[in-house]
Amino acid sequence: MPNLFLFLLAAMTLTLAPGPDNLYVLTRGVTQGRKAGLVAALGFASGLLFHTMLAVLGFAAIIKAYPAAYHGLQYAGAAYLVYLGIRTWRAAAAMSLQAATPPVPLRRIYWQSVLANILNPKVTLFFIAFLPQFVNSQADYVPAQMLLLALIFIVQALAIFSAIAFFSGIVGAYFQRQAGAALYLNRIAGCAFVGLGIRIALPE
Repeated sequence: MPNLFLFLLAAMTLTLAPGPDNLYVLTRGVTQGRKAGLVAALGFASGLLFHTMLAVLGFAAIIKAYPAAYHGLQYAGAAYLVYLGIRTWRAAAAMSLQAATPPVPLRRIYWQSVLANILNPKVTLFFIAFLPQFVNSQADYVPAQMLLLALIFIVQALAIFSAIAFFSGIVGAYFQRQAGAALYLNRIAGCAFVGLGIRIALPE
């Protein structure tokens, strides 16, 4: 398959561009530590498997053909991020009233990340528009080629997200040792999630 290196370079560039996925991983790593960020990274990578299936099977064309379906998913994803933001802000408010608030369970962080990724139709449309550019349409097994490219994309995304989680966890651990920092970090995280939700809901 031609241009694998070019595909990998383009995929890494797109993954590093600021967006809901890597910003969510960054926020989780800063507010709750390296392990939480890594779990969020794994959740988003897992969510990409869903978009891979849609792209390979051609279901993404339905979303592209029916704007109402696209916008329905778009607003559902935006509402979910706003909901997470409000919950995080309320957790920060509760933290200010008691000595310690239990962190968000890792399993919940994982499934929040998976769901946030699945509810982002822009990822599905990206896969259906981006992957075919690197497929040799003259060769056999076009779906297999798309599947291979998608798996390469997922692996590099997981690696980049994990690196973001690792370093954000180090930064978060430093701030967590400062008096009262956890309260403000959670408030910032809540605002960040709400902001991401609003950004997704806005027209291009």
